[in-house]
Amino acid sequence: MKRVHFIAIGGSAMHNLAIALYLKNYKVSGSDDEIFEPSKSRLKKYGLLPESFGWDANNITADIDEVILGMHARKDNPELLKAQELGIKIYSYPEYLYEQSKDKTRIVIGGSHGKTTITAMILHVFQQLNMECDYMVGAKLEGFDVMVKLTEEANYMLIEGDEYLTSPIDRRPKFHLYKPNIALLSGIAWDHINVFPTYDIYVDQFRTFIKLIDPKGALVYCSADKELKTLVEQTAVGLKKLPYSIPTHHIDSDGITHLQYNAKDFALQIFGDHNLMNLTGARLVCEQVGISAISFLTAIQSFKGASNRLELIAEGKNTKVFKDFAHSPSKLKATTEAMKAQFENRKLIACMELHTFSSLSAEFLSHYAGSMDAADLAIVYFNPHTIAHKKLKPISKEQVKKGFKRDDLLVFTKSEDLQNFLLGLDFKNKNMLIMTSGNLDGLDLKAFGEKIVTKG
Repeated sequence: MKRVHFIAIGGSAMHNLAIALYLKNYKVSGSDDEIFEPSKSRLKKYGLLPESFGWDANNITADIDEVILGMHARKDNPELLKAQELGIKIYSYPEYLYEQSKDKTRIVIGGSHGKTTITAMILHVFQQLNMECDYMVGAKLEGFDVMVKLTEEANYMLIEGDEYLTSPIDRRPKFHLYKPNIALLSGIAWDHINVFPTYDIYVDQFRTFIKLIDPKGALVYCSADKELKTLVEQTAVGLKKLPYSIPTHHIDSDGITHLQYNAKDFALQIFGDHNLMNLTGARLVCEQVGISAISFLTAIQSFKGASNRLELIAEGKNTKVFKDFAHSPSKLKATTEAMKAQFENRKLIACMELHTFSSLSAEFLSHYAGSMDAADLAIVYFNPHTIAHKKLKPISKEQVKKGFKRDDLLVFTKSEDLQNFLLGLDFKNKNMLIMTSGNLDGLDLKAFGEKIVTKG
């Protein structure tokens, strides 16, 4: 029985890998200085929650076969230093995923946005068609108990390829380590400016990723993204290239999107140009492993979307409330436009939280210009304490308004004030869109959405 120890086991990705290895009958241990929900409860369920929090060099013993190092740990972590002293093999999270899948066909989904949704679509179709697949996905999906699955039997490994850094001792982007046989890139929109300080440096990470695809492999890419299209044409020499864009579709009077393919009609539970492009990219990936377009489109009809990705959280007679993980300018624009187009007879109230390092950076705010113009009422929320915690320069409400280039933009800095304002509105024939990678400072978004719909 192989013994593996996780340094920083409480991370979203790390705890899921720990559970996956436990379910593969590995002997798993781990440590962390703090662990929050839902990681805490999930680790406890499998008997993997550390007895106490903190780092202790005594946790590292010579009988440990491998150590997996999380991004949350630091270079001077005492457990890391002890593992190095003992000569134990140390892996980063993505390195270990590669080790577990190097004899399989690796399908890697990359891009600045849409990764989780596309990965979820492919997994949904595999499940509907009873095809075995190992996977790593960045969100909890309906119908799947874990976010990481590792087996000996599956021929395929599907990986959501994040461009963020690998570990404290390996500064490569995660998706550079997976060496895909089949890859997808959904688009390029500058993000993570704390580690990629210029747009050109950020784009270079995708150029490197393309060069790491198996020379006999395939690259599916969104040709609607001009930057990506140019990059693929310049870089993907010799690869099988499969471009995609918005497919033929229409929206019926009930707000249901129908996709047309080979004179057949497929009613979908998802909507928006962005999602339709994601779906088409996922279809082309599935075709590379022998799934026909008709089989894919039949199976995808029951797909309801990934958690926090244009997810319907409350619904009344005259109001729908959606939440979305959107935080980058391009995703804000795509999501608000999708909502407005899908429900053209309803007013749209859109609220976005500045929460990530990039979005809270004063020099990045100008990239949000026009990103919420499709909303009838646009609101931005940020907490000055979050800015201080990230050790960034303070920003003002005026800077935010200037950045979004919308004079009627409402800006709030206290969650309670925002909630009171929204609950004071008349939501009859209006929809609400909440876009955040956080939760508006501890707000139960689903419960709040239920309050909203009573105002409709």
